[in-house]
Amino acid sequence: MIDNLVYFMANAVLVIMRALPLLWIARLGRAGGAITFYADARHRKVALSNLHMCFGEKMSAREIRTLARENFKRIGESFACGVKTALMNFEDLEPHLSFTSPTLEQEIPGKRLPSVVVAIGHFGNFELYSRVAQALKSYRAVSTYRGLRQPKLNGLLQKLRNRSGCEFFERRTEGGALRRAMSQAGVLLGLLSDQNAGKRGLFLDFMGHKCSTTSAPAVYALRYKCRLFVGICYRQRLGSWHIDLAQEIPTHSAGKVRSLAAIMQEVNLHLEKAVRRDPANWFWVHNRWKAARKATIPAVPEKSLATAAAFSKE
Repeated sequence: MIDNLVYFMANAVLVIMRALPLLWIARLGRAGGAITFYADARHRKVALSNLHMCFGEKMSAREIRTLARENFKRIGESFACGVKTALMNFEDLEPHLSFTSPTLEQEIPGKRLPSVVVAIGHFGNFELYSRVAQALKSYRAVSTYRGLRQPKLNGLLQKLRNRSGCEFFERRTEGGALRRAMSQAGVLLGLLSDQNAGKRGLFLDFMGHKCSTTSAPAVYALRYKCRLFVGICYRQRLGSWHIDLAQEIPTHSAGKVRSLAAIMQEVNLHLEKAVRRDPANWFWVHNRWKAARKATIPAVPEKSLATAAAFSKE
């Protein structure tokens, strides 16, 4: 019953969003984010705590609160625009979106187009990462997602995402299908890499503090002999974004496989640069340093070195 009601309401929202211009949707999203800043005490507390930890030495409490409020507005804008842009054809979206990817489509004569892994984060309208396939026509874009508990709502969300031309695999149940996809040439895999990875993650530096970091981008890049990039979605202005896929992370050094920790620390460094460039553009309401705050931080696990070394023997 509740699933049907939520599904009906979501469809009604989509009908409204189809009718409204993108800039109207962006402004409505910002207004919703401003309301949420005052109404959602739990996430406001998380954002303020994170910002104080990272910028407390350089910003006053008032400046941090102002930044947090703008961040909520940006998040509201991004979520609203994420739905609206999913409903738009690429031809209609193209004037609002630009890319930097100078080396991604370099083909080597006589060889297959190498597959690519892109470590992405919750920057700007991050749903736009899935539209990369429509701009880089040589690649088959794939990504992962975590399914919702409401089957009908989950189906509606995936129907929207599939309009992008990107193929999505449920990370808990479709690992085999993803591995089969990665065995092919010319695949571009986007993996969200800026969230708390729990006890199994690598405890690495990010924004001056240790946090649990996923090793997935490095693992996939090494296992399937892919190039590894970092992708950032920058907000240029209201209703306009730029996706930068220019930063390549080497997986080998002096002919040897780099450790997972070394690779992912470099990924973290480039994500951090993007955060510092525009702090309001990132997802501060996520408890990125949760695992580090709750436990004594372990050394980088030896398995991160041993696992990387194993790839060099394949």
